[in-house]
Parts: sequence; structure tokens; C-alpha cells
Amino acid sequence: MLLISLTFFITQMLFIVKNNPLAAKVGGAPFLVSHFFAKFATVLVKLTHRGTKPTIKQPTFNAMNFIKQNIEGVWVIEPKRFGDKRGYFMESFKLDEFRAHVGDVNFVQDNESFSTYGVLRGLHFQRGEWAQAKLVRVSRGCVLDVAVDLRPGSATFGQHVAVELSDENCRQLFIPRGFAHGFVVLSDVAQFQYKVDNVYAPQAEATLRYDDHTVGIDWRLPADQLLLSDKDLKGLPLNEL
Repeated sequence: MLLISLTFFITQMLFIVKNNPLAAKVGGAPFLVSHFFAKFATVLVKLTHRGTKPTIKQPTFNAMNFIKQNIEGVWVIEPKRFGDKRGYFMESFKLDEFRAHVGDVNFVQDNESFSTYGVLRGLHFQRGEWAQAKLVRVSRGCVLDVAVDLRPGSATFGQHVAVELSDENCRQLFIPRGFAHGFVVLSDVAQFQYKVDNVYAPQAEATLRYDDHTVGIDWRLPADQLLLSDKDLKGLPLNEL
């Protein structure tokens, strides 16, 4: 395209310089040559920039701290909260930062639950192609959140991470696929929110016993204060999964 334009303008310039009497009045051929090259430069710039978008400088502010845990793939994420007498503001999720630290996880659904003191939910997971990665946080109250590594061949199989999440510390926990997950409510009530990268599949769900002696989770509450569903009470021990 540029070659065709260049040829066209040079041809037109030579024709006009040769045949246009204006050349003698305005300084001759040198004037017309410079005039047409200026015209050509203008057209060249337009053709060069056609279809391009202006470059937008991306801000460098980091909204979160990412803390790698002892079990590979598990992260604690701490958003930066800015508060004053009116309250506070924070970014609870930022895709580019998440991808830069954790990787490319395609979350497809957000879930929320509300529970009272002593409620223990877990330890849940989904098998095979229905496995789920989760990004969990608490917007009200306080929980002890637990992730147990069930990945076959993992050097940390059967080990767990336990992190306190609350509306005060604003911490989040990322749990990759291949983990059982659960939490217990330590406050009067708790509002629990989480992202998942796969939909709920009842045909693939399973439960690891919350009190499996091999895993050895300290739930921080007396056993007689724990409240579980019938389904969770029937969870399987680690050696039977």
C-alpha cells in the first residue's frame, strides 16, 4: 500500500512540475517538490497509524500482598485496606495481580454462606474433572479456614493449611484443585464468600472427615460446640477416599 502511494505521488509531482505554469511563479520546481513531499508525508503518517490504538500506561500500584504457603499452590492474599473516619476502601480482587502470582484461574461462579458460632462445614471436594479451585474470604465475622492436600503423588499429601480469615484482617485463601476444604465459625456469626473455577457437581462431591486423626486438624473449639450437617458427619477417613 505504501509503495503504491509513493509511486502515485511521485508521478503526480513530476507531471505538475513539468506542465504547471505555477512552478515559475512560486519558486519553480524546488517549491513544488517540497510541497508534494510534505503532502506525501502527511498521508504516510495517516496510513501508518490507521487502525492502531493509543498506548495506555498501566498503573504500577499493587493492591495486595501474596504470601506463599508451605503447601505448593496455596496462597494467603492480603488486600491493602485504606480507612478513615468514614470507613474503608479496598480492592478485594485484581485479575492482573492474581495471575502474576498465582496463575491463570478462570473463576466461573461466586458463592456465599451464612453461619453461626460453632458451625463446621467440610471437608468438601469434588473428584476428577469436577475438581474446584477456590478463592475464599470472610466479609463478616471470623472463621478458621482449612485446606487439605489430596493430590495423588503430592509430597504434602494429607497435610493441611489452617488460616484465620476475618472481616478485620481481610485475608483471603487461595486453594487449588485437588484439595478438601472446610471452615469453622469462631465468631457469633460469619458471612463467607468464595469464588470457584468449576460448577457444583453433586455426582462428584465427596467429604473428608473433619476429625480424621491422620490429618490432625485443630479446630480451636471443643468438640461439643461443633455443629455439622448429617452429610459432613458421614465423611470418609483419609485412607478410604
